Amino acid sequence: MNKLYISIMSVASLLLVTEVHATQSIHDILKRADESRGNVVGISWEVVIESVEAQRTTDTMVYNIKARGFDISGLSLEPPKYKGNKVLMTNNNMWFYKPGLSKPIPIAQRQKLLGNAAYGDIASTNYAEDYEPTVLPDEAVEGEDCHVFDLKSKNDKTTYDRIKYWVSKKRLVGVKADYYTVSGKKFKTADMEFKNTVKVDGKTRPFISKITMHDTLLNENITYMNMNKPRLEALPDYIFNLNLFMK
Repeated sequence: MNKLYISIMSVASLLLVTEVHATQSIHDILKRADESRGNVVGISWEVVIESVEAQRTTDTMVYNIKARGFDISGLSLEPPKYKGNKVLMTNNNMWFYKPGLSKPIPIAQRQKLLGNAAYGDIASTNYAEDYEPTVLPDEAVEGEDCHVFDLKSKNDKTTYDRIKYWVSKKRLVGVKADYYTVSGKKFKTADMEFKNTVKVDGKTRPFISKITMHDTLLNENITYMNMNKPRLEALPDYIFNLNLFMK
């Protein structure tokens, strides 16, 4: 009986270790993918957001984004009517400010910015920590072998409640995502390109260059987000200080 008990416990321990290792591996994959969406120490880029409806461009916005870890500060550059508007995100909390307001306004990451794009889409992703992953069968996207994950949000501050996420096995970047409501309804899909590069820990890594978002119900409604001129730079604390946000 003792030998049987020891054997059962040994197998259970082995399964637990295997599960922990698998969980760590999943976490590492998502973390690496996050690094190509802004999760580095001090980086800035310009994002051009273009909304297209029925093959006609309806509006365009340009933001300058500064990110450090998962904190972001964004300044609207164009069009003139939005110039000077700001967004700030720290610890998953986000605020909006425009000239003339007496104080910043709290907003949700999932609040609409332009077209299919939400405010949270211009920020860094933290899928490794903000979502609980479930492994799905591998699939290929445009001929590229991918890990596939079902990501469920751990809190209500994230941009999306649930995401089906394809991560390239070779490049370890997220190449496709489907976005779902809490009830399980798919409402948006996105394809990601990584033609930019940055250095992370001394190694050259691909960095997001374009996100193409399709409205599931109105497939002709497309939003393009072009990320231009990424550059690593030291970003001081005051950039992400809410008390200095309006200055």
